[in-house]
Amino acid sequence: MSLDGPSASQEKPQFGVAADREQVTAGRSGTQHILERALHEAGIQTDGGHPWDIKVHDARFYDRVLTRGSLGLGESYVDAWWDCEQIDEAVHRMMDAGLEHRLTRDWHFWLSTFKAQIFNLQSQKRVAKSARVHYDLEVKLFRHMLGPTMVYSCAYWKDAVNLDRAQEDKLDLICRKLELRGSDGILDVGCGWGGFLKHAAGRFGCRAVGITNSANQYAYAKDFCENLPVRVLLSDYRDPRLRDEGRFDKVACIGMFEHVGRKNYRTFMKVIDSLLTENGLFLLQTVGRCGRSGATDPWLDKYIFPNGMLPSAVEIAKAVEGVFVIEDWHSFAADYDRTLMAWRSNFEAYAESREAAIGKSFRRMWRFYLLASAGNFRARRGPQLWQIVLSKNGVEGGYRSVR
Repeated sequence: MSLDGPSASQEKPQFGVAADREQVTAGRSGTQHILERALHEAGIQTDGGHPWDIKVHDARFYDRVLTRGSLGLGESYVDAWWDCEQIDEAVHRMMDAGLEHRLTRDWHFWLSTFKAQIFNLQSQKRVAKSARVHYDLEVKLFRHMLGPTMVYSCAYWKDAVNLDRAQEDKLDLICRKLELRGSDGILDVGCGWGGFLKHAAGRFGCRAVGITNSANQYAYAKDFCENLPVRVLLSDYRDPRLRDEGRFDKVACIGMFEHVGRKNYRTFMKVIDSLLTENGLFLLQTVGRCGRSGATDPWLDKYIFPNGMLPSAVEIAKAVEGVFVIEDWHSFAADYDRTLMAWRSNFEAYAESREAAIGKSFRRMWRFYLLASAGNFRARRGPQLWQIVLSKNGVEGGYRSVR
């Protein structure tokens, strides 16, 4: 997923110091007043009676949030300094009130953004290390949370009533958009645990190749797709050995582009172009952001998806320009809210039986990750979810959009 994902990255509200220095340094009562006033504008009270109200257990919460921004918000929740029955709705209200714009962003955010501009945080070495942080957690967690499809990206809820059906519908939607046939060879860039590979090869009988940087995903995907015409490689998209697999009629990248990074967007598109046949199609599914891209939220970067980055629509278009023709651009970000809430329900059932092994802090960390991400997607000004269909030279006679 990576939710910049999930693995599986998204922008969270940033609660920096919006008042003058005298207010901030006035002591705990001052910081409490500043934060409570801001939350009140979002319809949130501290120790109120609504399920989205925040119940403060430790008064240090106020200082921590105002001095460390979203990093302090997430860390103080993991440390049990505050609770909220509906974190998702609280974050949704914060976003709708525009608090992430009206309050200044903390220095952790600017440091992350500066690093992303100067350094290539998604080099081959760094990407492999980041994969180990998130995707190499115990497989039981993901099996329980994701369900039988083992798909860690936004589901498609148009006609679905449960997560498993919504993920099956999403995989089918991708195959229909790619006009997949049994004679095709397809490459899945960032194949995860093999959910799409299994669907494409199992339903259509086509030759399928998947690549992943995660050793755990690599091992699981091979077993998951056993007895199917599927080949799984522990590889980065920049690995020249990938060319030994030949060219592909179709390419899919589902929820991995959030780990590519601004400095590599153009390289990524050119690599895909070199692997695709002249009349082939490429489908890119990615979380994006409304404004310009930047480093991921500091809390997500530190604890969930290290070195993630959400692309903007402009950056994707620039990376594609002169390489591919944009045939279709489909947005369904609201479906990620519902997907994350389903994952959260599954995760809590898993954590309930495994809390002694995983620990209370880990459980609170993942609860905050899933619910805060859902709230961000619920606020339509937050992160977006796009499926983009690209061709090399334009589809003869025109491409017909599929929904």
